[in-house]
Amino acid sequence: MKILGEFKTFAMKGNVIDLAVWVVIGWAFWKIVSSLVADIITPTVWILVWWIDFTKLGYTIRNIKWNEVTITYGNFFQTLFDFLIIAFSIFMVVKLINKAQEKVIKKQKAEEKKEILKKADDVILLEEIRDLLKANKWVKITKNS
Repeated sequence: MKILGEFKTFAMKGNVIDLAVWVVIGWAFWKIVSSLVADIITPTVWILVWWIDFTKLGYTIRNIKWNEVTITYGNFFQTLFDFLIIAFSIFMVVKLINKAQEKVIKKQKAEEKKEILKKADDVILLEEIRDLLKANKWVKITKNS
């Protein structure tokens, strides 16, 4: 019973639950990526380079004990080629997301700068009024008026 209690305490710690959430999110993201690659990128690339199919490449060894053994190195090359396509596609998607984030951040900074400048304009106006009042010594300002 003590082991079950320790396991329950371990399983309910925040780190384990956070890990489980991230695994589920990663799985969902993998579904998005695999759909992007299988449904959009691969057909597009296939249209451009339809003649590239490494899967049929191989080397056949004939032996007396076995009829023949085929080393299909073409599958490895095709997998490598697919990996490069997927990696480049993901790179481009991440780059696009980063550009979008940069635009949003620049827009936020521009709005903040406008707010700061508006405040500065108010301060400048008040300083000008103060300076004009100081220059006109014949205008007397009293607390009662």
